Amino acid sequence: MLYLAFRGVDWREIVRTVQGARVEYLALALCLVTAASFIRSLRWRVLLSAEKSLPPVTVFWATMAGYLGNNFLPARAGEVIRTVLIGQAADLSKSFVLATALTERMMDVVALVLISLAALSALQGLPAELLKAVQVMSAVSLVGLAGLFVLPRLEGVIEKIARRLPVPETLRVKLVGMVAQFLVGLRALQHPGRALSFAGLTSVIWLADALGSMVIAQALNLSLALPQALLLLAALGLASAAPSTPGYVGIYQFVAVAVLEPFGFSQSEALAYVLVAQAMIYVVVLVWGVLGLWRLTARSRL
Repeated sequence: MLYLAFRGVDWREIVRTVQGARVEYLALALCLVTAASFIRSLRWRVLLSAEKSLPPVTVFWATMAGYLGNNFLPARAGEVIRTVLIGQAADLSKSFVLATALTERMMDVVALVLISLAALSALQGLPAELLKAVQVMSAVSLVGLAGLFVLPRLEGVIEKIARRLPVPETLRVKLVGMVAQFLVGLRALQHPGRALSFAGLTSVIWLADALGSMVIAQALNLSLALPQALLLLAALGLASAAPSTPGYVGIYQFVAVAVLEPFGFSQSEALAYVLVAQAMIYVVVLVWGVLGLWRLTARSRL
């Protein structure tokens, strides 16, 4: 994908676009990315509150350490990192924490599909491939959403299966306990108050991300309207669900060119935009992620 995105690109135009960036807008974009990351940690905290109320700063450190792992390690290792860190810091079952992290990710897919549908209704002349991709992800999100709400209702059946596994008794007891805690995590969103808070914070998150995308475009003297920014974010978010390199290198560049060219961006402008946007994310994740990893691991050693 990286090869396809950069094939035939005018490197001089990319350099000119980046060199003309306005620093004050980039600084504002960094603040918006940081704010959206903090709100994401508050949203995860809503799900974790099903078991225990945690300090917002602790969840923020774990969230950023997890994003650090996702950007620099393969196989979404960051999800495991933030699960372990929160489990140790708050003395919570790691199965429960992992279930809340997976629930959050699945609900993000649902949100991105809804954003895509809303943005597509406001835009015209988009590629048929993009429309088909949204339809496929709509079906996937519906299946995932159904699983989140159906699996906890099958707790008895799932526990019976776990109890009949041909493994030693001590391991079987542990598995049953892990399954029970995992299902508690999946049920975290079924509480009306938590669901409402989660939905509200999700709306704020994606609006902040869209504003950040528009500010980055403005910094590069490019024009990106709100529906276009939302569609780009949705496409990038849905594409990142596919297996990829750490930090989604290649996927982000390919998707940015595919989405932005129909809006009048040249290939070079689209690539300059996504390279700067990705650099903004890396700066925020690197700074706060390393600090969060240090804070939480230092606490666990005390």
